[in-house]
Amino acid sequence: MNQDQDQPLTITPDALPEVITRYLKAHRAHDTAAAVTSFADGATVIDDGSTYQGIAAIEGWLNRSATEFTYTIELTEAQQTDETHYVAVHHLEGDFPGGTVDLRYRFALRGGLDLIERLVIEP
Repeated sequence: MNQDQDQPLTITPDALPEVITRYLKAHRAHDTAAAVTSFADGATVIDDGSTYQGIAAIEGWLNRSATEFTYTIELTEAQQTDETHYVAVHHLEGDFPGGTVDLRYRFALRGGLDLIERLVIEP
């Protein structure tokens, strides 16, 4: 697939790579131990203006995000930009400021699609 970075291809959620599906399932279940195994050693997560570099920092972020607010999360759309870049759009409703939001989870996978190298979460 030779897609332009600005022209993602809409795919079905079940077409997302296994590592992304595994991470999203663990994240929804607040299973930090399982979620963190989806990340490469030097991975980076950017969420709400903060950057978390490395497994220990990502694990801390996952633990905080699992307990800070109560919310439901629904995967509403999936896109593939190229062989290693995917977007999963989620609709969240809960007790956080604003109450509802649609967030884009932008994944960059390590070659071979085995681990998440970078995750950027943004509206």
